[in-house]
Amino acid sequence: MDGSAEERSIRARRNFLKGMVTGTATTAAGIAAAKPTKAAGTVNPGWEAGAPSYVGQEGRRWAMLIDLRKCIGCQACTVACKFENNVPEGHFRTWVPDVELGTYPDVRRAFLPRLCNHCERPSCIEVCPAGATWQRKDGVVEIDYDLCWGCGSCVDACPYDARFMNPVTRTVDKCTFCTQRIDQGLLPACVESCVGGARQFGDLNDPESPVASALREQPVQVLKPETGNEPRVFYIGLPHSLQNNLPGRPTLWSEDRDTAGTAAPDAEWHLATDREAEHV
Repeated sequence: MDGSAEERSIRARRNFLKGMVTGTATTAAGIAAAKPTKAAGTVNPGWEAGAPSYVGQEGRRWAMLIDLRKCIGCQACTVACKFENNVPEGHFRTWVPDVELGTYPDVRRAFLPRLCNHCERPSCIEVCPAGATWQRKDGVVEIDYDLCWGCGSCVDACPYDARFMNPVTRTVDKCTFCTQRIDQGLLPACVESCVGGARQFGDLNDPESPVASALREQPVQVLKPETGNEPRVFYIGLPHSLQNNLPGRPTLWSEDRDTAGTAAPDAEWHLATDREAEHV
């Protein structure tokens, strides 16, 4: 006999739980095998293969300069970027918040074009468990959409709110300086479409490039300098009140993260105010 009904029931429950544990371990192993991980010292496969679009342009260091004195908030750059890069509706690789500075009656409007800062020391790379984000030799920070599984770690790590969850690809997305254009000798779409000439793009290693020349001749600022990321998007005329207190995000990350099946903290919106005279 196999024992009483109660003993048989206990054995059945034990076998069931044992099967659940085994099945869970097998599933986890399968996921680990299917999802590439970022082990110490690993590099992006495209980089390893020497693909030009992955490695970038040797000897160059691309950067952007935005002269806020010339920006009129027309959003031509935003539209051009969406068309060029097929950005989903309601999401942006670059955008231009319109903010109010000061306190009535001493108030004024300001525009602050935003995008990925392609930092010298990007905080988004080290947190990526898949090795899906990397930096080219010319400084452009890229994403391999075949490796990215949308965990959102880099979205949280970016101090500039420049990354978003793409609801179509279910991966992280952001500005790439239009590498498909600059690798062909063209300007990024946002620069080419800027009607006020507020955006300049160039190679910091070329002293004659528009950006390098402006850095020598003009006082420039970067966003959140205390992060240590060393951004390579520079601004002229950046109000002090906006430098470390960026305008609100263009979309609520929580909605995008829910779409991708991951949780996210509540998004916070910050409006910049300055009760003192602006020091520009």
